[in-house]
Amino acid sequence: MKYNANENGFYGEFGGAFIPEMLHLNVEELRQNYLDYMNEPEFQREFHQLLADYVGRPTPLYFAHRLSAKYQAKIYLKREDLCHTGAHKINNTIGQVLLAKRLGKTRIIAETGAGQHGVATATVCALMGLQCIVYMGEIDIRRQAPNVARMKMLGAEVRPAVSGSKTLKDATNEAIRDWINNPLDTYYIIGSVVGPHPYPDMVARFQSVISAEIKQQLLEKEGRDTPDYVIACVGGGSNAAGAFYHFLEEKKVGLIAVEAAGKGIHSGESAATSVLGKTGIIHGSKTLLMQSEDGQITEPYSISAGLDYPGVGPLHAHLFQSKRAEFMAVTDDQAMQAGLALCNMEGIIPAIESAHALAVLEQQTFRKDDVVVINLSGRGDKDLSTYIDYFK
Repeated sequence: MKYNANENGFYGEFGGAFIPEMLHLNVEELRQNYLDYMNEPEFQREFHQLLADYVGRPTPLYFAHRLSAKYQAKIYLKREDLCHTGAHKINNTIGQVLLAKRLGKTRIIAETGAGQHGVATATVCALMGLQCIVYMGEIDIRRQAPNVARMKMLGAEVRPAVSGSKTLKDATNEAIRDWINNPLDTYYIIGSVVGPHPYPDMVARFQSVISAEIKQQLLEKEGRDTPDYVIACVGGGSNAAGAFYHFLEEKKVGLIAVEAAGKGIHSGESAATSVLGKTGIIHGSKTLLMQSEDGQITEPYSISAGLDYPGVGPLHAHLFQSKRAEFMAVTDDQAMQAGLALCNMEGIIPAIESAHALAVLEQQTFRKDDVVVINLSGRGDKDLSTYIDYFK
């Protein structure tokens, strides 16, 4: 079975480009050019030089001694939290801003939930001298104030999305509206493996640097380039796509995708798309989507601003349907406890998104010699007020 997108951007039955006519030229221009540009030696040189000198790659693959002793397995943390700006998001924004420049675009727009993609976009726009507008849900602006301040310091304009649930879905809607109104000079940097083709494939390729490094680092540390398990949280799913990418065809590697169960999968306040979702179209792609009987999108919920998205990227929908990946759902309470445990046991404060992946350790039993890699997608600075309020 194939796990990469075909020429029309489909992963099995999921994917494609379901877009308004007014966006056709923009998306088609990108589709026709992205692979040619990305494969140019000069593009690769510039991309990898920025990843090394600016982002700080490769990020460490850290052997978590105390976690390993507690859970009776060899547990490694892929430290994406140590990237410049504090999360994996910068890998993708650097790649896409290099594409935008080659396409002659001067104005960059983006959507953000937790704010990390917004910060990463504002960062690369400052680096390249480009105008930057970031759409963010009004609720997320309140709960992610440190990241809003960062974006503004970096010269970006942060525009609130005040419709719907006032979170990530609505910020994405506003960004798409902007793109329709400004088709000629504007490039839309999507932050996850969502949206119309070629975005899911393109973002996964930029993030695949994560699994490429894991392979190399495991070879040095374990004498083999494949782990037994890779675990990552999934909202839209870019950090998971990057961590899984080079293992998709390696059937002996167990892939575990962790969604936000919120206050319980069936509580009505959840974002567990794989369990609750039905096939539908959101933001330009066919995927699994939380929706009512008549097709209205259900409002998602998670304590983590980066995971409360009502859909999932089409690659992940395919991995779920084909059973290539195991999908698990973790509640707010389980994630917060796992985050605190990492603080106390390894001296690392994780983003609440990443804490969802860590919570699997309490639910899964491993063999003593299993090599388990958990993608620590971001650091917890942005979430300190949420942690503090929760553990009062």
